[in-house]
Amino acid sequence: MHDHRKLGRELDLFDSDPLVGAGLPYWLPDGAAVRHALEEFVRGLERRAGYRHVYSPVLGKRELYELSGHWSHYSEDMFPPMDLGGEQVVLRPSLCPHHAVMFRARPHSYRDLPLRMAELGGMFRAELSGVLGGLSRVRAIQLNDAHVFCAPDQVAEEARAALELVREAHAVLGIKPVRYRLSLPGAGGKYVVDPELWRRAEAVLREVLSDVDYEAVEGEAAFYGPKIDIQIADGAGRESTLSTVQVDFHQPRRFGLSYVGPDGAKHRPVMVHRSIIGSLERVVAHLIEVHGGAFPAWLAPTQVVVLPVSAAEVPDAVEFARSTDLRMVVAGPERGSLGARVRAARLVPFQVVIGAREAAAGQASVRSRDGERWDAAPVAEVLARISSAARPGAGGRR
Repeated sequence: MHDHRKLGRELDLFDSDPLVGAGLPYWLPDGAAVRHALEEFVRGLERRAGYRHVYSPVLGKRELYELSGHWSHYSEDMFPPMDLGGEQVVLRPSLCPHHAVMFRARPHSYRDLPLRMAELGGMFRAELSGVLGGLSRVRAIQLNDAHVFCAPDQVAEEARAALELVREAHAVLGIKPVRYRLSLPGAGGKYVVDPELWRRAEAVLREVLSDVDYEAVEGEAAFYGPKIDIQIADGAGRESTLSTVQVDFHQPRRFGLSYVGPDGAKHRPVMVHRSIIGSLERVVAHLIEVHGGAFPAWLAPTQVVVLPVSAAEVPDAVEFARSTDLRMVVAGPERGSLGARVRAARLVPFQVVIGAREAAAGQASVRSRDGERWDAAPVAEVLARISSAARPGAGGRR
């Protein structure tokens, strides 16, 4: 497996600068294209599963995190508060307090549940400099997060459905977890003291994992509840958490969340926290290493390179590239011989060749990254075939 810190920079996906700061990488155009494709993929997956998307601020008043419990149980991992007009605001360490407030802002009936709220949002962790590295451990994180507000009798079903979404996404992305971990509380004051809530949440997650080989590990839970962690490993065998499913009875109580049940009385919902692909930084780091830069066609920063054989075909190549929203570049003869341009584009899923014969006939020839050659065909037909092959899950690594 490749080292994403080296390969990602060589491929111009991301970089960093001491002036910006440790653990704060920036995304270059090709990396941004990969990230955008991932965002669109996961949003589509979530929409089809009944989630609705929201946006929330990356800042919150200190009182918000005091109410959620983050301040008393998690403040050592948060950035210091900032004084602002007589108040203190904090860069958020997670999205769940904002989503709890959003749920609380409107009345809800049992008919509204489960209410699935998703966001690709920024959060910030005051990681020590010694653990930072590339994209896999950073201080500014874009998290694929979601919270399902549900009735107690819906919790197991929603947690199980979240785990199935994780598996579906991993299959498309080519991610193979090294293990499933049931993360439980350990000793010390890091965790909320409420044995009954912990027992109930753990029982739900063990039920969800009943058909999965997993390892129970103490001391790795969130401060408010146990969680399922889906673990990955890099080329050196270093393990990290990518996707999670968590059951939370604590924050709904802290925020006073309620819904009106069929009996007309108020009832407390349960929060299921889940992240399908984890942080965009960590998942891209892993995908760089898994695919060695040869991303699946739907994810590749450049999906198609158009190769005019000579200068005479450059206008046709430019017109071809402008006729679709596929991510294309035109590599003309000013970049060297056709053979040199083909070799330079070895990681691009599709190479479209336009010579004098193809230009005259309104056609194009295609070479795929895996060595397959397509006969010359009309431009519209070629584009339709590439578009089909560049859908998520189509054609494996092509």
